Amino acid sequence: MDDELKIKMYSFTVDCKDPHKLAKFYAALLKWEVMFIDEDWACVYAPGTNQGTYPGILFQRNPEYKPPVWPAEPEAQQQMAHIDFAVNDLEKAVQYAIHCGATIADEQFSNNWRVMLDPAGHPFCLCQMKSIIESAHFALL
Repeated sequence: MDDELKIKMYSFTVDCKDPHKLAKFYAALLKWEVMFIDEDWACVYAPGTNQGTYPGILFQRNPEYKPPVWPAEPEAQQQMAHIDFAVNDLEKAVQYAIHCGATIADEQFSNNWRVMLDPAGHPFCLCQMKSIIESAHFALL
């Protein structure tokens, strides 16, 4: 018997008011598949894997969800986490994200990445990382 502790990422879970809408956005952005679990849950996962394969991004309905204010302001709803996506062409990725339903955050802090807001107001970043995109390890993810 193997007593070694094993931990694998199962999902990154995101609160929102409409899990199906947000799952459709991320599926379009990443060109991933959508699995609608029920009215309160949806998941996106990499293509070519079995439905529900993890890791994935899981979306859960929270009727009390309030989008974070970004950048942070005192006494305002704060972000808890955000996802960074490596891209090989930043400007094309920004335009594609907008086409999928994202908006560009009003404040930006670098020429190497863009802070975007998904349709529910969660910040995410598109990061110019051509070397990561072209690496063999990244291709497996």
